[in-house]
Amino acid sequence: MLYFLYPLREHFTIFNLLRYITFRSAYATITSLAISLILGRRMIGWLKEKNIRESISKYIKDSHGHKEGTPTMGGIIILSSLLISVLLWCDLTNRLILYLISITIWMGGFGVIDDWFKVKNGDGFRVWQKLVIQMIPAIIIGILLINHPLRVGYETLTSFLFFKHIFLNLGYFYIPFIILVIIGTTNAVNITDGMDGMAIGLSGIIATAFAVVAYVVGNIKFSGYLNILFIDGTGEIAIFCTAFLGSAIGFLWYNSKPAEVFMGDTGSLAIGGILGLVSVLLKQEILLLIIGGVFVIETLSVFLQVSSFRIRGKRIFKMAPIHHHFHLLGWDESKVVIRFWICGILFALLGLSTLKIR
Repeated sequence: MLYFLYPLREHFTIFNLLRYITFRSAYATITSLAISLILGRRMIGWLKEKNIRESISKYIKDSHGHKEGTPTMGGIIILSSLLISVLLWCDLTNRLILYLISITIWMGGFGVIDDWFKVKNGDGFRVWQKLVIQMIPAIIIGILLINHPLRVGYETLTSFLFFKHIFLNLGYFYIPFIILVIIGTTNAVNITDGMDGMAIGLSGIIATAFAVVAYVVGNIKFSGYLNILFIDGTGEIAIFCTAFLGSAIGFLWYNSKPAEVFMGDTGSLAIGGILGLVSVLLKQEILLLIIGGVFVIETLSVFLQVSSFRIRGKRIFKMAPIHHHFHLLGWDESKVVIRFWICGILFALLGLSTLKIR
């Protein structure tokens, strides 16, 4: 909304600052951080009052039983602060921002309902129901991107790593590909959300990396220099990502060990949807596999564990996802989380380096 004040620059030069993506990104971060810190304490109190608390799985009761009863559905803190900041600092006439706001509300709203069912009935939606609900925004956005392309001639293309001017043309498989990216990312975040601060910290790292990518992709000079596909308007995605970073840091204040609140599906489903869609809008879906490397490893560990047990009757890890494996090896929870954050930073740096290695 503040961006609409930009025309006033002719009378008050201070409003000229609103044209700069870097300026709005910085203040979007500060705004969402402040809101999440202020809102967090009150939201935690409200969740306790309504008895919206986490139930710990029987499989990890021995190591995580002390977390039983911790307030959940804390993703409301993240999403509320994010959306307020985005509404203040982003250009709301930019359709990419409208897509991101839409998927945030859709996935977040679905997560709220799922968390509520889990708290009140002991169980949420079935797997197939979750997949169908997650597919809906992916299909709609896929259709919109094909009929109203981000750049004419590149409707069904995605960037290919390490090569200049080479793109993967998915053709009729483009929409299924978008569905796979968004659902895959959504469930990867959900799987990783098993230790205090783990998922939100990694998500903040990934969002920061994609803020850089969005700024480069949306800048004709930088994208030309690095031989990256230029997409007009994606600079606003950088502001969205930095707003998310502020929300993530604010939530981490309460979610760090010992966690005072969990994000629940309210947070994890929305965050996954956001990160997946960001990569789609930037046409950097393959890059997400590198920048989000820890999420990939976490998901792969579950797949390998289940496959091995069904085929061989044996487990590869003590427990999956793999962060539980390291915890059962004797690593303190904080050490597991911080080491995974370090790996997340390394993956993000590796991903960003590919922008130059072409």
